[in-house]
Amino acid sequence: MMKWFAAVLGFFLYRFPGAVIGFLIGSFIENLSRSSNSKSGGGGSIFGEVKPQKVSPEDFELQLLSLCSIVIKADGSVSPSEMAYVQQYFVGTYGKEKANAIFRTFNEVVKKNEISAQKVCSYLNQRTRYEVRLQLLHFLFGIAQADGQVRASEIDKIREIATYFRVSMIDFESIKAMFIKSADNAYKILEIEKSATDGEVKKAYRDMAKKYHPDRVNTENEAIKKGAEEKFKEVQKAYETIQKERGSL
Repeated sequence: MMKWFAAVLGFFLYRFPGAVIGFLIGSFIENLSRSSNSKSGGGGSIFGEVKPQKVSPEDFELQLLSLCSIVIKADGSVSPSEMAYVQQYFVGTYGKEKANAIFRTFNEVVKKNEISAQKVCSYLNQRTRYEVRLQLLHFLFGIAQADGQVRASEIDKIREIATYFRVSMIDFESIKAMFIKSADNAYKILEIEKSATDGEVKKAYRDMAKKYHPDRVNTENEAIKKGAEEKFKEVQKAYETIQKERGSL
């Protein structure tokens, strides 16, 4: 309750920036309280977090809303199709009634300019696994592509978020290649050069299939699961493309 009380108080004093700061401070106080009362740390996170700190669905929604708004505004305008993409995500994940309530908050978040991508990512870094953060980048690229074109400004903003998420650039380029088509797309997705030997291609495929397998993303969040499945399919498709190009491996 502390984090929500602090968020409401912060919103009353400083509007949305105050709400975010209050929420984070309240969460910090709650974490301190939990650690002083129990050494075991309580139940498991829905995201399968192996670190001591955990993220609740409500926390995750707030942080995800912030990242969505940053990407949507990256090109200087708010696209209706990008907004619809986010709304569809919440309807599919939480149901229409709760999604509408969340989306009302999202509309307010989009109007604000004071959101810090670095702070949001820092918060999530401590509470989510690397595999989940990869799926979040995939989701953000999906938002950027919702209006039919991923613009350079949107790519730059998602690259910045990837840096804050401590995602390697080779992983970032692999995810980007799933949305930005080029001659060597299949190789970029598998994170190898076009000059790779057949053996290296097979090894890369096995490594990537293992890395992006949906089972690696231990979460109850349907959208994150769906993103993992889509990425896994892209890896398979990339391998099949190279097979055809080389006359089978």
